[in-house]
Amino acid sequence: MSSFLLGGVAVACFAIGLFFFGYWRSSRDRFFLFFMLSFWIESANRAGMAIFQSFNEASPHYLIRLLSYALILAAIWDKNRPGR
Repeated sequence: MSSFLLGGVAVACFAIGLFFFGYWRSSRDRFFLFFMLSFWIESANRAGMAIFQSFNEASPHYLIRLLSYALILAAIWDKNRPGR
């Protein structure tokens, strides 16, 4: 059951990334590019967890999530920089 749910979350993250890709194509704003990459990294991470069934805490999935969330923080910081 958990593999099924992880697959659903992976598809949802990929679809959200597609929305941000569309916004990026129309505006060319790096904010949307960072969000797109973040959601696609998260999608690949969840799909990898479902395929390899690695749900333990010793796996490197937390580092990949950290990268994904760091991209979101970088997007917010980049958007709010003074003098932009």
